Amino acid sequence: MPAVEHHLNGVFALIIACLLLLAPISASHADEQMSDAAPQDMPYPELVPYSASFRASLNKGVAIDGQATRVLQRQDDGLWSYRFKVDSFIADIEESVLFRWTGTQVQPLRYRYKLSGVFIRDRTRAIDFDWENGIARGDHEGRTFSLPLRDGSLDPLGYQLQLHQDIRAGMTEMSYHVIDKGRFDEDQFSVIGEETLTTRLGEARTVKIEKVRSETSKRETLMWFAPEWDHMMVRLTQKEPDGTTYEIHIENTNLTP
Repeated sequence: MPAVEHHLNGVFALIIACLLLLAPISASHADEQMSDAAPQDMPYPELVPYSASFRASLNKGVAIDGQATRVLQRQDDGLWSYRFKVDSFIADIEESVLFRWTGTQVQPLRYRYKLSGVFIRDRTRAIDFDWENGIARGDHEGRTFSLPLRDGSLDPLGYQLQLHQDIRAGMTEMSYHVIDKGRFDEDQFSVIGEETLTTRLGEARTVKIEKVRSETSKRETLMWFAPEWDHMMVRLTQKEPDGTTYEIHIENTNLTP
């Protein structure tokens, strides 16, 4: 059973990365980096509420019986909610973040994560961001923690939305500080080109993004975002050191023309 759980965790970790962005992420949202990619005289893109659904595949297109959905909504009090959900016969995942949008930055307030399933043990994670006192308090699968906040601190879901907004703003090199597993992790992303893809929603011109890893890493994560569909992520692939390949493909979204 441990081997089965380990394998399934790999599959669902990728789905969660739906933005994928799998392995924990992070690193500061540097002002100088933003000014290089998004000049001061250019307005930063506003948040656009949306919903989208995705399908996942393993290796040579073997279907994973499950659907992932993302929903971004503005609340009556001016705050925003971002939710990610996976429904499948193996496990269900619910992930959400309540945040404040500053105009250029996602400022998380409350992050929650829950995984429940038949073949894997239930897991919960939570982070509460106290910006007034500069402290993040959380619980990672039963282990509590407290961390001093850094400028631009993000949660494991909100950083994915920040990446989306930064790409919309024209940035080509991105890095984020993300609190995950009770610590800060740092990840970097880079635009590496353009590519036209055929999707279930039609042909899409996309911007291709790579998660930057060390030269010795044998893991590769690539993402494709469609500018004409408000830079919605339409595909994500991750190749593991053992040759296993996971893929996420868009099925539907209200952002298409």
